[in-house]
Amino acid sequence: MKASKSATLNQRIRSDLESRILSGEWAPGFRIPYEHELMEQYGCSRMTVNKVLTALAESGMIERRRRAGSFVARQPPHLEQVALEIPDIAMEVGSRGHQYGYRLLQRELRLAEAANAGEVELAGSEQLLAMRCLHLADGRPLALEHRLISPVGVPEVLDVDFSTTAPGSWLLQNVSWTRAQHRISAWSADAPTARLLDVKPGTACLVIERLTWRGEQPITRVRQMFLGDAWDLVARFAPGAR
Repeated sequence: MKASKSATLNQRIRSDLESRILSGEWAPGFRIPYEHELMEQYGCSRMTVNKVLTALAESGMIERRRRAGSFVARQPPHLEQVALEIPDIAMEVGSRGHQYGYRLLQRELRLAEAANAGEVELAGSEQLLAMRCLHLADGRPLALEHRLISPVGVPEVLDVDFSTTAPGSWLLQNVSWTRAQHRISAWSADAPTARLLDVKPGTACLVIERLTWRGEQPITRVRQMFLGDAWDLVARFAPGAR
């Protein structure tokens, strides 16, 4: 229990610091509070603070300089950019004037399937949390979601009750991320999916597959199947934008 509480505090401190960096509140070159300041702020040991700062340095988010302290790193120009934002489906549905609904269909903690490279990348030799859930709008099915989360990258996820909270919404509100990869495709619903979405087999669906990292640690992989006539993707850009 003590180790679990320590891991949770470690994760909370790291998430707080990452959020300030990713939001731009702490710009490149900004000096991170000294270790003793963080110890006082979070009521923790120097070892805990040191572990967090070491992890952030290893992920490339900060630079640690001897005697000077830790600073937000200046990101190299070749960093990947996310072409699409990661949406909170509940908020998106509400913003369009509809009543959002959610059902957790399945939840299990299991080992990665050895033949599935994506699962192995996410979990390694550890377990992963696998969930299947249904998103609704005005009581009607909107999307079926298959999600995997790495407890190695997000240890506190094992204590969350996802029977009432959609995993995507919880992750966006509680876990910062540094990189994501999207794959978008068209797909005709097979019989099991069509039954859950309450449509005929063969109905056109928009499929979004996404892998999200924090530093070098993959944290979640998701496959979302939206009804083709109920969801769209819009990207805004300007001339010369990169």
